Amino acid sequence: TDEEIIIACKLGEEAGADFMKTSTGFAPVNALTGTQGATVEHIKLMRSVLSKEIGIKASGGIHTLAQVKALLEAGADVLGCSASVSIMKEVRS
Repeated sequence: TDEEIIIACKLGEEAGADFMKTSTGFAPVNALTGTQGATVEHIKLMRSVLSKEIGIKASGGIHTLAQVKALLEAGADVLGCSASVSIMKEVRS
């Protein structure tokens, strides 16, 4: 939930984390949103809670160049993509 994300971000920052990560991609699909892994909404929420010194790694379910752009624009600093080759092919075309 959004509440759990906020709590996790605050605890991570208090513990001295350099980065917080959205997901692994192994979590089940969210029944409410139908999404799995990193979402723009979650990145925006995390960025609103975390100080600028804490990086955000968006990971899980990133398959397209459009998703990459949206997540970076939302505030992600680093991306974890198992579909990097296909994303880079989109960059080339």
